[in-house]
Amino acid sequence: MLRNFDNRLTADVIQALRAMGHGDDLVIADTNFPSDSVARQTTLGKLLRMDNLSAAEAAEAILSVMPLDSFVDHPAERMEMVGKPKEIPPVQAEVQKAIDKAEGKSWPMGSIERFAFYERAKKAYCVIVTGETRFYGCFIFKKGVIPPKA
Repeated sequence: MLRNFDNRLTADVIQALRAMGHGDDLVIADTNFPSDSVARQTTLGKLLRMDNLSAAEAAEAILSVMPLDSFVDHPAERMEMVGKPKEIPPVQAEVQKAIDKAEGKSWPMGSIERFAFYERAKKAYCVIVTGETRFYGCFIFKKGVIPPKA
């Protein structure tokens, strides 16, 4: 056991988060996303799992150790609902709350059309599949930096 680490983070997820650099993308996927086939095309090349967690729980755990990129307008993005791109389903509202809590401010997510999301996901550093069964529980987070201590 480690201190000050969220115990929902697996060893493989911690290793990937540590290896990622500034500007690298991480995908949080629901159970319907083609996670394995997309993950094989990412930098890491294998699927990571947080099966027992909702998308919001996974986001909360990840953001407890990973900062979002403050150099871009939307360091967190959500998959748009087909035919309703502006609608925010409950799963996405929950992840938005986790982002705002972790960052200590309101930082609205951007949105990506479904098929464009798949293409972006293939270029990510890694894909983490969660146990989220609700539709549109898919997100891309861009890793930020931690400034040096003064």
